[in-house]
Amino acid sequence: MPGIGIGLELVEMPAVRVKNLKKDYGKVEALKGINFEMKEGEIFGLIGPNGAGKSTTLKILATLLKPTGGSAEVFDYDVMNEADEVRKLISYLPEEAGAYKNLTGREYLEFMARLHAKEETKAKEMVEVGMKLSGLDKRLGDKVSTYSKGMTRKLLLARALMVSPKLAILDEPASGLDIVNAYVIRKTIRRFARERGVTFLISSHNMLEVEFLCDRVALIDAGRIVGIGTSKELKERYSAENLEEVFITVVGKEPEKMVGGAY
Repeated sequence: MPGIGIGLELVEMPAVRVKNLKKDYGKVEALKGINFEMKEGEIFGLIGPNGAGKSTTLKILATLLKPTGGSAEVFDYDVMNEADEVRKLISYLPEEAGAYKNLTGREYLEFMARLHAKEETKAKEMVEVGMKLSGLDKRLGDKVSTYSKGMTRKLLLARALMVSPKLAILDEPASGLDIVNAYVIRKTIRRFARERGVTFLISSHNMLEVEFLCDRVALIDAGRIVGIGTSKELKERYSAENLEEVFITVVGKEPEKMVGGAY
């Protein structure tokens, strides 16, 4: 891991550093000065109710939105002033991402690989990794328009990871998927973090998913970070049996008082 030597000590530099980050949409304060850091190789979860600021945070780190105030750095590159450098290091998968439906799965991976790789050899290597990651086998020869939601999501995750990003930003990676497809995606994420050292920032409404995947978790509500720690630490701190109970305790919202009970 990168670090700076001070005397005989080695100080690790965080993979992601967010300081007093703010984002306004007109009169609406989406982020009210949030702070957190992520370690290299860590799977970090960001959870909260709809409208809490999760997707806004992810989009700022992915250089798609400019913050109103504060700062955010990815491997020491500022997301505003050094956005081009940040984009070389990250891969971003939005919740509602789609693939080109008129291409086959393999053609889609080939197209995306050529956008990232300058050399044909490197592009082919990416495609091979993507094909294996997708687990779609013979269906890679079929058009994306024939894929189920689970198949499409696996293809998109393969696209996001085949480029070997230093930071993968995933918004609801297993949203709406059945148990089998969600399990495959979670296992893939854990394997890439452990074997390849990829750092993950994941936003999810699925507390079981977060507890299974994430090394640490930040709870965000109304544009503020209201809790942060490992799942074990958070459960012990709030005398809770699971992250669902932690969330309800910290945010102070009973399920029946929330729209559709969603969080």
